[in-house]
Amino acid sequence: MRSNSRFAVKSVGAHAKFAQQLIENIDGTLAAPLRTVSTHRNILASLLSWELDLTCMAVLKGRTKSKKNGSKAYTDSTLLGMPLFHVNGLLAVLLASYRKQRKVVAMYKWDPMRAVELVEREKIISFVGTPAMTGDIMLAAQDTGHDVGSLLAVGGGGAARAESQVKGLDDTFKNAKPGTAWGMTETNSIGTSIVGDDYLSRPSSSGRVSAVLELGVVDDGGNFLPSGERGELLIRGTSVIHKYWERPDSIDDFLEDGWFRTGDIAYIDKEGFLYVVDRLKQIIIRGGENIGCSEVESALAGYPSIIEACVYGVPDERLGEEVAATIYADNQVDVAALQESLKSKLANFKIPKYVRISETPLARIASGKIDKKSIQKEHVLELDTKRLRTIPELSTRKRKSGTILYCT
Repeated sequence: MRSNSRFAVKSVGAHAKFAQQLIENIDGTLAAPLRTVSTHRNILASLLSWELDLTCMAVLKGRTKSKKNGSKAYTDSTLLGMPLFHVNGLLAVLLASYRKQRKVVAMYKWDPMRAVELVEREKIISFVGTPAMTGDIMLAAQDTGHDVGSLLAVGGGGAARAESQVKGLDDTFKNAKPGTAWGMTETNSIGTSIVGDDYLSRPSSSGRVSAVLELGVVDDGGNFLPSGERGELLIRGTSVIHKYWERPDSIDDFLEDGWFRTGDIAYIDKEGFLYVVDRLKQIIIRGGENIGCSEVESALAGYPSIIEACVYGVPDERLGEEVAATIYADNQVDVAALQESLKSKLANFKIPKYVRISETPLARIASGKIDKKSIQKEHVLELDTKRLRTIPELSTRKRKSGTILYCT
């Protein structure tokens, strides 16, 4: 399916005419780091596209100050809590603020308690953060009682929110419209967006495509799929980069006619709303069955007391991979009870066989995303150690290089 084709601005392959302005690292949650090369044209297209989208939204929805029309008129201001090496922090918050001439209150590092203090003191009206950050500030607002009534918008990006957080944001920030967006470093942050009632009624959606971009979903053969069918998500437009820095091996990501392979598995419904199901490299293949990590993570996030969940595959001799998870909870979790409860939400083969409970918040990379790669590596190592301890052989075995000890 090609979405929004009437308004598509095709990438014309004239990037050489525009000076390279920015090289950004993409964090290595899945593979070796990449460096995107953005031109002045890419970045200006992104900034101007947001303004166009917001203007169109205001016209279509009506220019309301808040969801309840009860907030005071405060100076346009935003809280910058995301790092500037993150495309959302740099473009969606900082550079967009230059265009809007709005006040930016920048935090040295993320601290949710400090964030709600700043919202109250500076009368901040908008905030954009990862799901972890918006969850943090929501809980801080609930715990401290700070006046956060000036907030009119709480945006998101970087990952999907749990549906419970979407409702929690709406309940906690009485004057704010919750929203989220999908974009990439490769698209200079812009892509799709969803806000307000649309988001509350479709909390698992990433929204509709920007007016000057075009989306497509293709099968393994590169054929465009109709609405509702899942495949790899493609995107094209003037904000999309044309190459990675010194990575000729990535040329296959840049297709003919300006299409870019996002590596996301997604579908677009008949109303044009995008649903990102998973990443191509975040699929567990268990006995030939594909399991999306995000689907399992969403089910885990709905269990009482679980704050964070990270799902991945671990090697299995018979099935190839088995489903595993690391969770962080604020109360003790009975793993057997958890697995039993998941049967109402997931097929049996999708329920994690191995569940590891962390006593501290899950590890994150610098951009704020959960460090799935390191968590998976640690869990695999633990499982391998346990297997060695249960090998029904002699407690010691001699080798030329020394002695291996097995705990029996």
